[in-house]
Amino acid sequence: MKARRHSPAEISAKLEQAEALAANGRVQSEIAKALGVSVMTLHRWRKLDHLAAPALPAASEAGHGAERGRADIVAELQMENRRLRKLVTDLLLEKIKLEEAIGPRAA
Repeated sequence: MKARRHSPAEISAKLEQAEALAANGRVQSEIAKALGVSVMTLHRWRKLDHLAAPALPAASEAGHGAERGRADIVAELQMENRRLRKLVTDLLLEKIKLEEAIGPRAA
């Protein structure tokens, strides 16, 4: 199977869908499957999206809104931290389930 490249518009649309699915409580593996990509592709897209995003608040900080811009950035980082903690928890739970499933056979 040949790897398929997604356009930036497709990636943005799929990231929006992923956020909506995550808000509904779906785990990362379900989100990736629903979007038709791997979990690693989804993580890579999110990383690229967040690397490009900080340029936007910096432009709005010029002038009187600098303190508000910092508060927005802190709030965004706190939300990202919560999302990442949930992701780690989901992955650890999946790992535990897999280890339990394999455990009796390996002994």
